[in-house]
Amino acid sequence: ALGLPEEPRGSNGIAVAPRLTENGNALLLINPHTSFYFRHEAQVTSDEGLNAYGALTWGQFFIYQGFNETAGWMHTSSSVDNIDEFLETIVERDGQLFYRYGDEERPLAVRTITVPYRTASGMAERTFTTYRTHHGPIVRGEDDRWVAVALMEEPLKALEESYTRTKAKNLEAYLEIMEAHTNSSNNTLFADADGNIAYLHSNFVPVRDPAFDYRRPVDGSNPATDWQGVHGIDESPNAINPGVGWAYNSNNWPYSAAGPDSPKQADYPAYMDSGTENARGIHALRLLTGLNGLTLDGLVELAYDSQVPAFETLLPPLIAAWEALPADAPLRTTLAEPIATLGAWDHRWGTDSVATSVAVFWGTALMAQAREPARAEFMDVIQYMETRIPPAALLDTLSSSIERLEADFGSWETPWGEINRFQRLTGAIDLPYDDAEPSTPVGFVSGRWGSLASFGSMPRDGTKRWYGSNGNSFVAVVEFGERVRARAVTAGGLSDDPASPHFADQTARYAAGDLREVYFYPEQLEGHTERTYSPGPR
Repeated sequence: ALGLPEEPRGSNGIAVAPRLTENGNALLLINPHTSFYFRHEAQVTSDEGLNAYGALTWGQFFIYQGFNETAGWMHTSSSVDNIDEFLETIVERDGQLFYRYGDEERPLAVRTITVPYRTASGMAERTFTTYRTHHGPIVRGEDDRWVAVALMEEPLKALEESYTRTKAKNLEAYLEIMEAHTNSSNNTLFADADGNIAYLHSNFVPVRDPAFDYRRPVDGSNPATDWQGVHGIDESPNAINPGVGWAYNSNNWPYSAAGPDSPKQADYPAYMDSGTENARGIHALRLLTGLNGLTLDGLVELAYDSQVPAFETLLPPLIAAWEALPADAPLRTTLAEPIATLGAWDHRWGTDSVATSVAVFWGTALMAQAREPARAEFMDVIQYMETRIPPAALLDTLSSSIERLEADFGSWETPWGEINRFQRLTGAIDLPYDDAEPSTPVGFVSGRWGSLASFGSMPRDGTKRWYGSNGNSFVAVVEFGERVRARAVTAGGLSDDPASPHFADQTARYAAGDLREVYFYPEQLEGHTERTYSPGPR
């Protein structure tokens, strides 16, 4: 079996300062990687000064990743360590539960909640008793200890911050809004019409004693393990108006966010970020180093650059393992042509690339073997694949991948575009896929291999072809001058009605990276408006 690993979720954000752009204006790349149709492209305006464009998630009434007339923000999932588990020592006395904390025994907070749910015969309900300590709610047990989880519990303040930042006109206003310290899961790439750019780290980071390893549950009975407030913005690994003239993040650590002007890892506690560099980060650094005279079109080209850096380091051990085989080894013969194809590859994806097909099939099967042991060692999975997989396993995995290609497509020499497809048949959330129905070839690959343009695909519903369901969900490039200019594309289309002309009208643009102009101002919409609707009395 191919052993497909879970597709990672993530995003790219890039901010470029005016001195590195052709028009002398700041530029911003907005590129969330999520499940398709989970981001909806929209413009939200009011008579009270709100005017924001971008992508929002189901149920949100604010633009989550986007821009207004003078500022833009792109959130990337952070690897900050800000959720901790505490091992609690529970004591029962006279029918009441306590937990130990230093020399004290504190009573557990007990609450009964009732959850209604639907059954085939109507509504029913179930009652639960919940417990919590000052660390947080009890969520599980470990050996003879109860485990409390500590995390940010400020939903209303978080909602306020999410909404108010869409009205921030510049960096100063945006930083003021961040003082709420409720953006717990995101880093932010920012740019504005004043020429400011920034990488801003997740702004909910509890202060902890670095003597403890918070990657694992800590002893809740020891007061020294407690959180001691939240780090201020000035204590976070940010890169604000870095001298290098650009900032980026690709769900990697913050310590390369601005190249030579990045925050220094040694200046921060380990819990400030638990991530590493990743293949997309390596790719972005290459493209941004030496950047000059960038335009909106140039930023689009950068976002769709076809390099896949992970294979530059993954393939040499494989090729070396094949070269070390005895002359009479069966794999030396059966793998000779695939190895030659991989050895001659320029490590760039494309719809006509056979090497991309071979590399992705092999790498995906190898990653399925490496993911769990790498996670157990807190190790980057690509690094684990490069250094820990025995040569024999590298070769055996390539052999089985070649067999899979031949079984599914008739030949291992199948171009990537014949395998990797975009298809949208219905408006369902959980989409069906069918090799007999029309689909569109896509050249770019999963972001796990270092492609900035990400397309998470795999066989589905018994198909042979690989169909994408996540990755590039919304892509926009924005220029902040006297007037904001932007180009964008959304996966497939904005309607979930197959009868609508907008159900799949962006498919070709999406696959080609051909972003369309954004009509931000009312006069730009003239001649392009199909229907208007105004609720209530007129």
